[in-house]
Amino acid sequence: MGFSIWQLVIVLVIVLLLFGTKKLRNVGGDLGGAIKSFKSAVKDGEGEAKQAKIDEKSDNIIEGEVTEEEKDKNA
Repeated sequence: MGFSIWQLVIVLVIVLLLFGTKKLRNVGGDLGGAIKSFKSAVKDGEGEAKQAKIDEKSDNIIEGEVTEEEKDKNA
């Protein structure tokens, strides 16, 4: 049981009459900015997690120790 196009248009008109176009535009802009900030924070978090994993890997290597990756390269 879905909404018809006319029901959606009527709801949209009522919302526009209640809030006005300027206020809805501001809400839309704020929502867009929040989504952009969230995506940016997620990207930064992924980058930090990758860097932490690399740092952790390098901390576990003892100087002079041959890693598995080096063994594979030399073989």
